[in-house]
Amino acid sequence: MKQPLIVLTGPTAVGKTKASIGLAKAVGGEIISADSMQVYQYMDIGSAKIRPDEMGGVPHYLVDVLKPEEEFHVVRFQQMAKDAMKQIYANGHIPILVGGTGFYIQAVLYDIDFTENKSDPKYRRELEQYAKDYGAAKLHDRLRAADPKAAQEIHANNVKRIIRALEYHHLTGSCISVHNEVQRAKESPYEFRYFVLNDERSRLYKRIDARVDQMMEDGLLAEVRDLKNRGYTRELVSMQGLGYKELLAYLEGEITLEEAVYRIKRDTRHFAKRQITWFKRERDVIWINKNEYGYNEDAILETMKKQIPFFHSEV
Repeated sequence: MKQPLIVLTGPTAVGKTKASIGLAKAVGGEIISADSMQVYQYMDIGSAKIRPDEMGGVPHYLVDVLKPEEEFHVVRFQQMAKDAMKQIYANGHIPILVGGTGFYIQAVLYDIDFTENKSDPKYRRELEQYAKDYGAAKLHDRLRAADPKAAQEIHANNVKRIIRALEYHHLTGSCISVHNEVQRAKESPYEFRYFVLNDERSRLYKRIDARVDQMMEDGLLAEVRDLKNRGYTRELVSMQGLGYKELLAYLEGEITLEEAVYRIKRDTRHFAKRQITWFKRERDVIWINKNEYGYNEDAILETMKKQIPFFHSEV
């Protein structure tokens, strides 16, 4: 018997947090955050981190557990998520992966094997220096030449993943995109349901813009200033998050506040578009288009429950 697992994902600002609480209460679930930013302490507003009073008594894992200087990547996420799942199964509940980081979800869902990926620290440092000297776009060009498919899948600003792909090619002579395809083709070790919450593009973009405005009202600038005063710099992966890098640029006198807010909105919209593209490539996905339910949350929840044959009685 495979163990049960529920995934609830979708683009940023679509309403995953609220939907996940309703689903967890309905099926006896506990939530694991599949988000690359909510794991960090002191980064609450910009990451749209769920507040304790919003959790409705549902246990949450991988939220607020690392300092911004700590390394967090897909391999570490996978291990932390597996540890959380063991605890949730021991509690007699169903783990629900909630978040918009598709590669993290994939790593758990198909138990992707990262152990064979050796490293070459010297070559990695050379690539890091190349990125500093010539910029992320030039580094991305090198990946495009070595592994066009990986270059298509990895955003030009994601220096860390670009370096990993180039390092893999350097060490093995093979393309990491091929390796990932093989891993993705594996059968999941879980009895799972994979829901993608979605909305009309224009409505989603309006929600993103409104959410950024609300974040600014809630004190995002003060949050970033506090992080800067704590000594956290833009070299950290955590400080490359949307909202943080733009306001750091403002605080360091590079751009105006108006330009920073404009960039946050624009880049968040672009990020949502890339998320949707990613989820469209995934298999065994159940799309939940909110407009088709008239934005009725109860109807959406009922549809998800009907798709989950293994849920517990209500708790």
